Amino acid sequence: MSTKKVELVAAPRAPHFVGDGFRVHNFIPSGFRLDMERMSPFIMLDYNSKFYFPPSEEPKGVGVHPHRGFETVTVAYKGKVAHHDSSGGGGVIGEGGVQWMTAASGVLHKEYHEEEFSKAGGDFQMVQLWVNLPAKDKMSSPKYQGFSKEQINKHTLDDEAGVVEVIAGNYKGTAGSASTFTPLHMYNVKLGKDKTAHFSFPAEYNTALLVIEGSILVNDHEKVPTDHLVLLENKGEEFTIKAIENSTVLVLSGEPINEPIAAQGPFVMNTREELVQAINDFNMGKFGYLED
Repeated sequence: MSTKKVELVAAPRAPHFVGDGFRVHNFIPSGFRLDMERMSPFIMLDYNSKFYFPPSEEPKGVGVHPHRGFETVTVAYKGKVAHHDSSGGGGVIGEGGVQWMTAASGVLHKEYHEEEFSKAGGDFQMVQLWVNLPAKDKMSSPKYQGFSKEQINKHTLDDEAGVVEVIAGNYKGTAGSASTFTPLHMYNVKLGKDKTAHFSFPAEYNTALLVIEGSILVNDHEKVPTDHLVLLENKGEEFTIKAIENSTVLVLSGEPINEPIAAQGPFVMNTREELVQAINDFNMGKFGYLED
């Protein structure tokens, strides 16, 4: 096995608001060479770095909007989000929880700060990912997977180094809580100061790290501060993460879906014709109904 080296370290871009409740730095797709094809199956990554929202009687968020052709994954670090979709899925994502929504053939969706969190105000920190679906599954039935912090499978590291929360995939025999359509790994890695964790993924897997808290050394060489994203090369298999201070790192690695991508707004298909069909189906009300 050879070392999977760092290809680039990306600083957070200027933030922008999605709706009025999500202040995000966009990493995928972006001008960092992190386009949808390069990062497949991870085709979008918005990061709401830690941000204080003052108390509000009216919950902030994003109103009803459609999705087709992919999955949305929301990972909550601070704050709470209430969400609903037209297939009947929904609930509250609390701190440490994950919402994995398979839009597939099409849903309407909305997400807002949870009512009590909104009234109290507080720090808010989230990641939202879009995970692409292969052509054969893009028109499958929508489904929903939701996990509280306690429901996510965990692997305790040796030497009291920390813990790997296995959201999807597998880490040293600990299976992920979520089911996926294509091979991918998604972990929250929590390391104590000066502790190290080891990872191994196939060379061809697209692999990235997002430093949520603290700062790290990758392969004992590349220093990465908080809120920065690391892209690893598609060469070699093994790498290490060492925590310079107590740190939390989101680890993403997946087998690329080598199919054409046709994307427009909230629709990600394989051809322009399928995009036109998605827009027509949405306009004709075929994604169901969801009250704003």
